[in-house]
Amino acid sequence: MAGQGRPRLRTGCGRSGLECAPLHLLHGSVLNSTQALVEIDNVTFGYDRRTVLSGVTMDFARGKVTAIMGGSGCGKTTLLRLIGGQIRPSRGEVRFGGQVVHQLRRDDLYELRRKMGMLFQFGALFTDMNVFDNVAFQMREHTELPEDVIRDLVLLKLNAVGLRGAQRLMPSELSGGMARRVALARTIALDPMLIMYDEPFAGLDPISLGVTAQLIRQLNDALGATSIVVTHNVRESLPIVDYVYFVSEGSIVAEGTPGEMSASNTPFVHQFVNGEADGPVPFHYPSANWARDLGMEAARG
Repeated sequence: MAGQGRPRLRTGCGRSGLECAPLHLLHGSVLNSTQALVEIDNVTFGYDRRTVLSGVTMDFARGKVTAIMGGSGCGKTTLLRLIGGQIRPSRGEVRFGGQVVHQLRRDDLYELRRKMGMLFQFGALFTDMNVFDNVAFQMREHTELPEDVIRDLVLLKLNAVGLRGAQRLMPSELSGGMARRVALARTIALDPMLIMYDEPFAGLDPISLGVTAQLIRQLNDALGATSIVVTHNVRESLPIVDYVYFVSEGSIVAEGTPGEMSASNTPFVHQFVNGEADGPVPFHYPSANWARDLGMEAARG
């Protein structure tokens, strides 16, 4: 039968704003459990001899927005890749809705990924497609919906991010903030259970930063989704998230609510939250003795 195995998308979206009943709420049972949607259990991962993550344990509560914060190269994006099944842990388990991600067969993994949405750094829009077709892509690829229904759904998603009027523009005609919002509309095209954001605030002006931050919170609540925000932007993240993990050198060094983290006396957290130069994160990269580099030791000899 034509189209067998490709679900017919159902939606309860209204005609305005963010009034949507997402697919996973219509389907019911999955969200009734109190279990965390995503569980990372004692996970270690590395490339060759370089360890990226070491013994990491994290839970991502259903319906909540959780931030993973830390400096560049600490393993934040690697965690998203593990959740999406792009890479496998060396040790431990990553579970989505109780399923061990790296143990799934390829077809089952692809099916699981349809429940996830991903906002990539800098948007990653298809440059040869206009705004409308970028958002419609997943609907055309993964459903058998008629084109008139796809049209209505795309316009609803674009309206939710304030860009319904930009539907015919090409990515090259968009500002950085507009492109990020189009990418967000594409991310929620199939009403995912889990939305992952990889540095969603990078390269945005202050107004676009504020708009993007509010959209992350509003869309999560309107869709009944679970969101994971990987970022190092403290100012925009803490007001919109429910829980925070701080990662340093591949390990969890602190976790708690935004209020707890803002008031934390943990040296790393205090330095990171307040943007201080002095603290456990050094300004200088490890190097040889300064006098030796200048040749002063030889001169003394």
